[in-house]
Amino acid sequence: MSSTSQKHKEFVAEPMGEKLVNALAGIGEVLGKRLEEKGFDKAYVVLGQFLVLKKDEELFRDWLKDTCGANVKQQGDCYGCLREWCDSFL
Repeated sequence: MSSTSQKHKEFVAEPMGEKLVNALAGIGEVLGKRLEEKGFDKAYVVLGQFLVLKKDEELFRDWLKDTCGANVKQQGDCYGCLREWCDSFL
């Protein structure tokens, strides 16, 4: 497995609370703005979509690509971040 970013480590280290969507690994300023424009302004809203998709990697990656244009690395970083967060807190 590839190493995780500092952003990933910080995100999965604590409860999500009211963190903005760009607190998610793989989601920077540009993708964050695109997600916000579609109503996904907080990390927990993206988590909701992740759970609606039953934590399925392929479905979530496709959704992220279609919703904000995330590339393969960004998709994987965001998926891994949410998966690990769920493993720790759900």
